[in-house]
Formats: sequence, C-alpha cells, structure tokens
Amino acid sequence: MVLATRNPGKLREFRRLLESLDPVTGWLLADLTSFHVPDVEENGETFAENARIKALHAASHTGLVCLGEDSGLEVDALGGEPGVRSHRYSPSGDDDDNNELLLHRLRGFRRQLRTARYRCAIAVARPGTVFVEGSGTVEGWITEDYRGKNGFGYDPLFFSCQLGKTLGEASDDEKDSVSHRRKALEMILPGLRAYLSKSHTDPREEGYPC
Repeated sequence: MVLATRNPGKLREFRRLLESLDPVTGWLLADLTSFHVPDVEENGETFAENARIKALHAASHTGLVCLGEDSGLEVDALGGEPGVRSHRYSPSGDDDDNNELLLHRLRGFRRQLRTARYRCAIAVARPGTVFVEGSGTVEGWITEDYRGKNGFGYDPLFFSCQLGKTLGEASDDEKDSVSHRRKALEMILPGLRAYLSKSHTDPREEGYPC
C-alpha cells in the first residue's frame, strides 16, 4: 500500500500506528518517493475532500491501493483556522513560521479561549475509486509558548487534555495513544482488510475474466 505523502515523519508515524493497531497483517507501506507521481493541487474545502484527492491521484499514477490523508489544526477562537491551510498557514509554509503566525493571532487570548483540535481524514483508493474513508480528532488547546521538541507541525503548541502535556513533550507511544490519525485508522481498518482480502481471492476484483 502507498501512503500519498513525501513527508518522512508522516510515513514513520503511519508505519508505527499500523504496526500497533494490526501487528498480525504485516503492512508494507511505501510513500511517494518510491514512485514518479507529480504533485497534485489540494484544493478541497474540507480535510475529507483533500484526502480523496490525494488518494485518487496517487492511485491513478501508481496503479496501486493508495491511502490519502489530510489533517490539520482547528482553533475555535480563529473560526477554525488554520484548518485545511494548516500546512501552508504562513507565506513560507515552514513549521516555525506557521507556529509563529498562530501565536501572533492568538496573542491576548486567555487559555479558556484557546481551545483547539487536530482533525484527520483518511481515504483509501484503487485507481478510479475511493472504497473506504475514516476520520478522527483529538481535543486540546494552544499554549502561549513552545513546549517540547518532539513531533512536527504544531505539536509543540498543542496541549493534549488527555496527556496533560503538549504533543511536543510527548513520547511517540504517548502521542500515538491519543492520535487523531490513530482514530481515523481504527475506523478504516475493517473495510481495508475486507477489501484486500476480497481482492486477493476474487479474480473479478482485478478485472480478470472468470
């Protein structure tokens, strides 16, 4: 299966989550660096739309089952920003610049008004068709300064209510235990297993004559 990303941190996280959630199947997960797949414009208005765009685009170019994922941060005081623009919130799109812009826009907001969530949407596609989708969220709030150096993106600013620390302070195991991506994967795994099981046993699924 191909994860429609070139982000090595995201690939490591998905491999870790799949191994934790389903150690028996033995998932083999590659990313787009192993294929010649052109970039695609992520012009959806929701995380779910962007996940479908990524999955279908990657599947059409690789001919393989592809998992598209889109996720980001929603801050209530900012009307849901940065939302689907989480990865390109600042002009540069750099993590540090994105974080600085977020802190600037939340300056003066007390803690009770800094509530936020990470949201993840996943779509899995074969060429031409999305066949399973899922989503997950994790609730928290945005700190006023950086805490921890783990993770990526907004993790050093996102305080998890469940963990009692930022995701930047959390270990991989701690982060995975509350992860919005974990919740989305848990939702899609039954459908993904069913599809792969059928495609491996029913020749009609691959278009072969019977």
